[in-house]
Formats: sequence, structure tokens, C-alpha cells
Amino acid sequence: MLPITLGTVLTAQGLLIFAGRQGWLNRALLELGLIDEPLQLVNNYLGVMFSLVITGFPFAFLLISSYLSGIDPSLERAAKTLGAGWWQRFRRIILPLLAPGLATTFILTFVLAFSVFPSARLVGDAMGSTRVMSLMAFRAFGEQNDYAMASTIALMMGAVELLVVVAVLGLRSLLYRGTTGGKG
Repeated sequence: MLPITLGTVLTAQGLLIFAGRQGWLNRALLELGLIDEPLQLVNNYLGVMFSLVITGFPFAFLLISSYLSGIDPSLERAAKTLGAGWWQRFRRIILPLLAPGLATTFILTFVLAFSVFPSARLVGDAMGSTRVMSLMAFRAFGEQNDYAMASTIALMMGAVELLVVVAVLGLRSLLYRGTTGGKG
């Protein structure tokens, strides 16, 4: 839960201190003789991915665990007594009942990660391979004073997010037509 309280900026800064070229991890691996030169774990796609996983995992975990706790365990036990194996129970009972939670979790973590500004700026390669739309909007607004371009980029980001949300909810409605879970 710590990444939720720290936020993206402090998580990215901690990742730089821990996994940077002079970070604790590289120094320990060098001293143990496991590597000859520091690993490039930040200032690239890998650094952005680590940052997004660290900040998004608590949200995903909490959402999925709440949906899993809403599934009646007697359903799985009944399928087991009828001879269903682990994979059949998962595919026929757990996964369909978990589908609304998976869709909701994907949407929320996607929206959280879509505007990866702090991660892309701090642990990515802001001018190169990890240049993202939010950085372009920031530059248009803050550095170039091109408010029309910044607004256009922001609207494009909103449209992409909306399209993904509609697509995921549409797919969920095609695959699952039951209740959205919960206890009671």
C-alpha cells in the first residue's frame, strides 16, 4: 500500500535511488561480482514499466481481491465434488464471475497509467524512446506557450481513454451478462 500513499513522483525518485546506475541494487551486484557493469534499469522503457507496476499494483490487487471475496466459495466446492479439475473450475466459475472486476481493474489502472507524466519524465527517457503524449502536452503548454496544441493533445488523450473504456465495457457486456458481483 505504500506506493498509494507516496504517489508517482516519490515512487519514481525511489526507483532512481534504488535501481539507477549508482543505486543500491547496482552497487550490491557489482560488489558481489554478479555483474561487470551497472545494469540500465532506469531512463528507458524498463524504468517506466517498473514505476507503473509499482504504483498500479496496489490498486489492481485491492480491486481484484474485493471481487474474489464476493464469489461464493460453495460454487467452486460444488464443481469440485462434481469432478471438475482446477482449470475447469477456474475457467467456468471463477473467471466468468471475476470478469466485471477484471474489466473495472483494467480500466482504472489504464487510466492511471495513461498519463504517465512523472514516470516518463523521471525514470524514462523523456526526449527519446519514452516520450509520451502527456509530456508533449506539457511542453506545448509550459515551454512553447502553444495553448491550442496543448489543448488538442489533452483532448486526444481524453478521446483515446474514452475509446478504451467504451471498448472494454462493450467487450465485458458481450462476454458477461450477469450481475457485477459483490456480497449480500
